[in-house]
Amino acid sequence: MKTHSGAKKRFNVTGKGKIKYKKPGQRHLLIGDSGNQNRKARKLVIIKKADMRTMKKVMPYSF
Repeated sequence: MKTHSGAKKRFNVTGKGKIKYKKPGQRHLLIGDSGNQNRKARKLVIIKKADMRTMKKVMPYSF
């Protein structure tokens, strides 16, 4: 069973087994967004519990 190569570049597993990722939308075309949107996009996000089953299939050796 292989790890999804796109997923391993985008997601990290924390010490407690949660998955974190960086929000998209911080590379270009930023002038149209409000400052509030840009600040919120800077933060890392923990994945929702509903998506954990999918992530365990995509990244089987991370848990």
